[in-house]
Amino acid sequence: MRKYVLGVLLGAILVGCFYYWNQRNSEREQLIAQTSLIQEQINHVSKLVVTEINYAKVFNYEDTKEYGLDLFYSKKKALLISNAEVQIAYDLSDLKVEINESLKEIRITSIPEPEIKVDPNLTYYDIEEGILNKFTARDLNKIQRSVKADIKRQVQNSDAMKNAQNRLLSELTQIYVLSNSLGWTLIYNEYPVDSLDALEVVIP
Repeated sequence: MRKYVLGVLLGAILVGCFYYWNQRNSEREQLIAQTSLIQEQINHVSKLVVTEINYAKVFNYEDTKEYGLDLFYSKKKALLISNAEVQIAYDLSDLKVEINESLKEIRITSIPEPEIKVDPNLTYYDIEEGILNKFTARDLNKIQRSVKADIKRQVQNSDAMKNAQNRLLSELTQIYVLSNSLGWTLIYNEYPVDSLDALEVVIP
């Protein structure tokens, strides 16, 4: 009778061990599959997000040189129109992501800043020059730099920038939705991203 009881207990222990290890292996396989799926999704969004617009604006340029205690001066001025091509780009190949399998965490440690490229394409009108104050190649380069900087400042606060940020948000949302559906936690700079609103806040 004792042997019978011991046999039953031993059998129960073996069945329990088998079930435990089978469960552990199943969980491990599931975790590996989830990690692979997350990495695939991250690779999918690691691309260039580009927003392109045409930006037209009129500029007035004026420069005055004074001589002889302000008794004599020479002025040059020009009216110019910029039909600029503007590109706002997020290079998501620079997106820094760490995956922690044991904690089921996806950590975004760095989101790339937007790069704004401006091709001003200037056309000059009504150019006036003084005898001692002519337009030079240096002046034209200075004007172009000034126009590019001015357009870049305005684009940073424009609807085009918001559209570019929305496109970036759309890409990052794919990671959030997947992590949420798998029961993982998305983290940015040590703070859990627990909603789409929280994700929107981190967009540069």
